[in-house]
Amino acid sequence: MADELAGTVLYEVSDGLATITLNRPDAMNAMNTEAKVALRDSLRAAADDSSVRAVLLTATGRAFCVGQDLKEHIASLAAAQETGGGNALSTVSEHYNPIVRAITEMEKPVVAGVNGVAAGAGFGFALAADYRVVADTASFNTSFAGVALTADSGMSWTLPRLIGPSRAADLLLFPRSITAADAYGLGLVNRVVPAADLAAEAASVARALADGPTVAYAALKASLAYGAGHTLAETLEKEDELQTKAGASQDHTIAVKAFLAKEKPRYLGK
Repeated sequence: MADELAGTVLYEVSDGLATITLNRPDAMNAMNTEAKVALRDSLRAAADDSSVRAVLLTATGRAFCVGQDLKEHIASLAAAQETGGGNALSTVSEHYNPIVRAITEMEKPVVAGVNGVAAGAGFGFALAADYRVVADTASFNTSFAGVALTADSGMSWTLPRLIGPSRAADLLLFPRSITAADAYGLGLVNRVVPAADLAAEAASVARALADGPTVAYAALKASLAYGAGHTLAETLEKEDELQTKAGASQDHTIAVKAFLAKEKPRYLGK
């Protein structure tokens, strides 16, 4: 089935894989209000759809996402100044935070297929994903300090956990474009592929996850998130809890039987 929640974001579900495509190529997929609402709602739809077992987040054109649409933003700032009220940055609580939470909290893996520049919130969305497949022509830029803002879209949490606080501070305090190769060297991305192969490679990774043991993947996401903010003793208890759940899944039984029979398992996602 296919559905288009808004022209700025395309949403399609096929055989357990939801593909969400940012679709403002002429604006380098800058996030205006329409796009933010559509992305937030499409991610929530994927999270709530029991038939969806993995999500691919990608984009059209030469950019993945350059973050906030500054043309719309400057109009919001002017309106707030004129009226003496309102908050032009309420988009963080209304849109960006729910988008990142939808990516990180859904009980299914999310793959970011980064086709071009990812800056500001776009960079944050990519970092929130569980796996990043990146075109060799892509680049990354934190951008926030360049427009006198602080980090949002979870980047003050994700970035230092991936590359350490010192390197994160460097990239945030001195925004600059880093190449896909540099991003791979820093540990920011999982795979760099030729730009011509990005769509097929990202879809292949997402498809493999959609065909995999969904309950186990959900437990892995939960354990990684939990372990990032808890002690070893607490994390061991959480692992026990999550392993009990994964062990009770149909997919675990399928996997063990397939292993003993020397066959490839065909998972049900439950």
